[in-house]
Amino acid sequence: MSDLSVKIAGVEFDNPIIAASGTIGFGHEYGELYPLSVFGGISCKGTTLKERPGNPPPRIAETPMGMLNAVGLQNPGVEHFINVELPYLRKQGTVVIANAAGSTQEDYCRIAERLSDSDVDMIELNISCPNVKEGGAQFGTSPESVEKITAAVRPFCKKPLIIKLSPNVADIAEVARAAESAGADAVSLINTLTGMRIDIESRRPIIKNVTGGMSGPAVFPVAVRMVWQVKKAVKIPVIGLGGISNWQDAVEMMIAGADAIQIGTILFTDPYAPVKIKEGLLGYLETHGYSSVTELTGTVEV
Repeated sequence: MSDLSVKIAGVEFDNPIIAASGTIGFGHEYGELYPLSVFGGISCKGTTLKERPGNPPPRIAETPMGMLNAVGLQNPGVEHFINVELPYLRKQGTVVIANAAGSTQEDYCRIAERLSDSDVDMIELNISCPNVKEGGAQFGTSPESVEKITAAVRPFCKKPLIIKLSPNVADIAEVARAAESAGADAVSLINTLTGMRIDIESRRPIIKNVTGGMSGPAVFPVAVRMVWQVKKAVKIPVIGLGGISNWQDAVEMMIAGADAIQIGTILFTDPYAPVKIKEGLLGYLETHGYSSVTELTGTVEV
């Protein structure tokens, strides 16, 4: 049987499939359907220093081949995560990735320091959330701002540090290089594209926040292109996400350059997607004579 295990920044994953932050909460609901060890890892709900109520509704809208969301990082805060959610997650036989967000540089440093003292395996820094009016979005918009926030957080982060990159930039490769030069152990991309929907009868935006993050199958080709560009630009591991919906997408993303993948929006329409993707990925490897899934990464011929 082919080996599905991967290593990201020194952390061992049983398989390369990671649940994307914001789509699985803290795993409880999906844990009722199958063992969470189906996932190689879980990137938890974006967590801030204090409890956050999120944006006012309506904050989700359907789009062709996807969805638009402006939830606004609703979460119970870092202390609740550490004391209540983390003990449950640690029993699930999967890598636990804390997704950290903030409104200021000091917030990011403080939450990274607090999470570093906990039992999480890795920290993913959300510096590119487009559905929050203040905070994350401003830190992920340019190579200079990404380098600055990464360098500021690095001394406070004792865990392997993943920087989650925004696609809403001029040159994704330059942004990835900036994260790497400032001390990132890995990058994940893409976060959602900024989008908007309008009610044609009222002529008002459907989402109260006006704009939100677009995810789902429609963004997949953009994600593949950006992962390919970033893989050529950096030496650190690349985690690919954005519209992955089936095992064929997972294979394609890894061929483009992903060392591991994250799946998210598909979980809302097919909660059993990780089971199917894992089985399909294994079948592809065996059919094509690969002994390890790592042999797929970055093998695109251009």
